[in-house]
Amino acid sequence: MFKAKSVSAAVMLGLVAVSAAAVSFPALNARADATVMVGGAAMYPTKNIIENAVNSKDHTTLVAAVKAAGLVETLSGPGPFMVFAPTNEAFAKLPAGTVDTLLKPENKEKLVKILTSHVVGKAVMSDAIGKMVDDDKGMHPVKTLSGAVLIVKKSKDGKLTLTDENGGTANVTIADVKQSNGVIHVIDAVLLPK
Repeated sequence: MFKAKSVSAAVMLGLVAVSAAAVSFPALNARADATVMVGGAAMYPTKNIIENAVNSKDHTTLVAAVKAAGLVETLSGPGPFMVFAPTNEAFAKLPAGTVDTLLKPENKEKLVKILTSHVVGKAVMSDAIGKMVDDDKGMHPVKTLSGAVLIVKKSKDGKLTLTDENGGTANVTIADVKQSNGVIHVIDAVLLPK
């Protein structure tokens, strides 16, 4: 079980707003149509991923990257999408200058590949992902829109963790932020494709 840390902070790519309530895995202690706070903003299940993400103060880097990559229209589309949304802190963990370099027009193709390595063409809630991990004896492969494969596991305390193709890992810090065109799971690291 993990606490939705001051879940009055809205997550850019949507999670579930629950005030300071405890969130347990695999089931979320809130209705699927509940408004979740991420990055200080409400994430409304009636709005799409982009409409919600632009309001999260924790996802300004991700929003800038999505714009630079030309993915706003795609992620505003009907989906369904599952987005693993890295926070600003996650991007800050990358080597100095990486984000600025990726945002340059000449690096758009690489940026698109990185961002689409965080997007799956299905909307899957954390309890269903956890069941897939359990059914697959502790790890479940997930193919992203970029073609990259992420390996999903559960930590000892039941949180979802993701491993990218380079062995980098990210933890889901806020799960199940429902959007009109999918779901967002906030993560604490950027996942990189090969």
